[in-house]
Amino acid sequence: MHYSDTTVKHNLLYKVDLPTSYGLFPVASIFFEVCYNENMTAISRFKKRFYFVAAGYFRFFANFTFRRWHPRVIAVTGSAGKTTMLHLIEFELGERAHYSHDANSAFGIAFDLLGLDGVRGSKLRWLMLIFAAPIRALYYKHREEFYVVEIDGERPHETEFLATWLKPEVTLWVSFGLSHAVQFENVVASGQFKTLDEAIAHEFATLPQNTTKVVYIDANSEAMRQATQGIKAEVVALDRKKLKRYNVYPTRTDFIFDSVSFHFSQPQPKDLAIQLLMLESLVGYLKLPLRTDFHDMPVPPGRSSFFRGKKGINIIDSSYNAHIISVASVLEMARNLHAGHKWLVIGDIVDQGKIEGEEHRKLTDLIADVEPEMVILVGRRTKEYTAPRLKELGVPARTTLDPKKALKFIEGNITGEETIIFKGSQYLEWIIEKLLEDPADAAKLPRREPAAVKRRHKWGLD
Repeated sequence: MHYSDTTVKHNLLYKVDLPTSYGLFPVASIFFEVCYNENMTAISRFKKRFYFVAAGYFRFFANFTFRRWHPRVIAVTGSAGKTTMLHLIEFELGERAHYSHDANSAFGIAFDLLGLDGVRGSKLRWLMLIFAAPIRALYYKHREEFYVVEIDGERPHETEFLATWLKPEVTLWVSFGLSHAVQFENVVASGQFKTLDEAIAHEFATLPQNTTKVVYIDANSEAMRQATQGIKAEVVALDRKKLKRYNVYPTRTDFIFDSVSFHFSQPQPKDLAIQLLMLESLVGYLKLPLRTDFHDMPVPPGRSSFFRGKKGINIIDSSYNAHIISVASVLEMARNLHAGHKWLVIGDIVDQGKIEGEEHRKLTDLIADVEPEMVILVGRRTKEYTAPRLKELGVPARTTLDPKKALKFIEGNITGEETIIFKGSQYLEWIIEKLLEDPADAAKLPRREPAAVKRRHKWGLD
């Protein structure tokens, strides 16, 4: 197998020594070495030590199907909002494109191009994928005109790994923040960058640098503007200040611009305005008609989904993930929400490493601005860093480490008039499931896959 300079850098970064006997199929040997090591789980060892080597194996074979297909690639990246942007584009392009749903990593995108489901909780499935990849590479091919692909920046060099391979025609960089900050601490400690902001911005910037035609960015992001200076592609900077009116209710949202208005049947954060401007510009670039009524658009699970709850309460589920920019966005939405008796259920922001205290303390003023009737904090970090300041500000708040205790408090204190907004980790989706008026709505919640069910089971959340 030919390894590019980029792959060599990855191997040096992760200190991987590859025996020459591995040859073209290194992963098979690696797999057996990893799976039977008693001191570390297969998945963690596989990912930490051989992530890009193994990803390079699957990329090698996926590249055959990618070149055979040769689509026009539209890439979506950013710290938050990628999946929502993907769904917005899907609503516009429909069957003209293939979409990388549930696949935004080096592995996931390779599997998506090969038409393979990734690992779904079974470690032995890796063995099947190792042998299936070269077979699928012989014949498999998507047939749509466009490939709309979500690209994450979860770890150093992953965006670069995908950008130098896919070389998108268009990139939409929808947001920038310190998501997955813990993954970049070693990069900063090594002296390559002075701050986490610089390290993460540099990672995201590799996608615009490898884009051939157009890059869309947020004009209000200094990091985006600096990172896209001097690139070959045209840079289109869009200003969210063009939003003239924003009306949000539990069951609808209206975004009013001078030239166009967009309408949704769910509550949506105000920050979605920048993605709607990008969408309008993208559709114009592709010379397609623009649809503005999104009432029928399926909402990705855990991203501001509306549900009816027990006793008639309103539930807004934004429990898919949380870092400071996405929590801030949802809390701004809650502040503007036309609803009474607002309750907030906030889980920890995870994967923040050394800055977790700072990030959780930032939540206090954002929460206070909502003027909630009640705040329930779930998790060690919110209890340690957020709760004390909320008490100082006089914001009514309860803290717990146990989702079951949070549920018990909610069930024992709601009257039926409340609108409860959920945001964060700590299995908040389980609390929502128990509060649903219609149990069938549980299928629309995030983390329904078997691995997530097992994790909840270990916590006693059945």
